[in-house]
Amino acid sequence: MENVSISDQLESIRSLQSTVSKLKNALSQMNQSGANTTLVKKRLQAVSIGLSMLEHVWNQSPHHHGQEELAAARHVINGLLPSIQNSYAKSKAGSPQRTLLERRMRALELAVQAIDDYTS
Repeated sequence: MENVSISDQLESIRSLQSTVSKLKNALSQMNQSGANTTLVKKRLQAVSIGLSMLEHVWNQSPHHHGQEELAAARHVINGLLPSIQNSYAKSKAGSPQRTLLERRMRALELAVQAIDDYTS
């Protein structure tokens, strides 16, 4: 895994924690309205695993994810990136939304790297 500054590590962890929180809120709202939650559950699981892997690499926190879980998480995270990149391209330079999207993309890319390094 590439060398990442402490500040980038903290930003990435905070970004994924925020993403997990948003996905949990979305899941709760969707459950209340009776909507199909399959996609949100998969995304929540994948981002949670990505967060766990970053904490494992940078903070030596234990994780309990098998190879299949890691591969599935990697696939889902890679599937999220194009839509985030699309939103980023449409966002205004210097806007808070653009900064959030930059951090989220970076965090997800680092999570994929951590998964790749662990599984190789």
